[in-house]
Amino acid sequence: MELQFIGVAPSTEDRDSPTAWVDPDAKEIILQGRKAGDDLRPKVHNSPAPRHAPGIFDHEDVIRIPARMAAILRKTCDVAEGLDG
Repeated sequence: MELQFIGVAPSTEDRDSPTAWVDPDAKEIILQGRKAGDDLRPKVHNSPAPRHAPGIFDHEDVIRIPARMAAILRKTCDVAEGLDG
C-alpha cells in the first residue's frame, strides 16, 4: 500500500517542505524535514536521554520539524494510532 499523505507545513516555501505521511503497512510515521546540520547534531549527540544510548547511530539521522507543523503532527499520530484498531 502507498504512504498516506497527512499534510505539509503551513506557509511552506519551495525550499522548505516539512511533510508528514503514515505508512499503513509498516505502521510507521514518516517525516520529511530539514537536515539538522552540523550545529545541532553535536547537541543531540551529547544530550542525555533516559533509556537511550548516547549518540546518533549510522542508520539514523536528525531532522528539524517547525512548530507550525504541530497540528499536522497531532493528526499524523492520530492516524497512526488508528491503524491498530
